[in-house]
Amino acid sequence: MIEDVPMRRASIVLAFLFTACATVQPYVSVPVLADRLFCGLSIPGGGEVTEAEWRAFVAEEVTPRFPEGLTIWRAEGQWRGADGVIVREPTLIIEIFHDHDVRIDRKIVEIAEAYKERFRQESVLRVTMPARMEFID
Repeated sequence: MIEDVPMRRASIVLAFLFTACATVQPYVSVPVLADRLFCGLSIPGGGEVTEAEWRAFVAEEVTPRFPEGLTIWRAEGQWRGADGVIVREPTLIIEIFHDHDVRIDRKIVEIAEAYKERFRQESVLRVTMPARMEFID
């Protein structure tokens, strides 16, 4: 019977560990979509979108459509134009995490269209990716 003591201890430790693992909260995250709108700041014909113009655009077009929240960050865009020349442009990126919903999709398109019209842009790049979202409290 003495030889069974280490085996019993190991069984008790394993049972305890499995029980402890069962009470740990599982990793909880929500599947969402992540949309990014790349808004170039150079205005065709000259000039750039000013900070005041950008803030007004966000207040009037973006926030009313997504009052729950969003993220904006600065970037430096680069692409090759039709003439083969590399073009560089300061850019602001709006990122929005949201459920898959055609009404939300329409709001994102409306923001891009409003930006194009207001600042005479040829286009606004939109990137949509599946994502998982979790608030870590």
